[in-house]
Amino acid sequence: MGRIRLNEDAEVVRTVREGLKETGGYCPCRTEHIPEYQCICQEFRQQCTDPDFEGYCHCMLYYKEK
Repeated sequence: MGRIRLNEDAEVVRTVREGLKETGGYCPCRTEHIPEYQCICQEFRQQCTDPDFEGYCHCMLYYKEK
């Protein structure tokens, strides 16, 4: 698995982290508060298992490098 890091844009990180606080740790970009959307969301965890995947999570807080 590649390295996972925060988005290099500090404003994005600040905004998403504020949203996470308001939602109790659920992705602020999603309307449902279900376990699959708790940060780090299931979608991104699954993407990270793909050795060919490189990119941001849904809310752009995290970035997975190859």
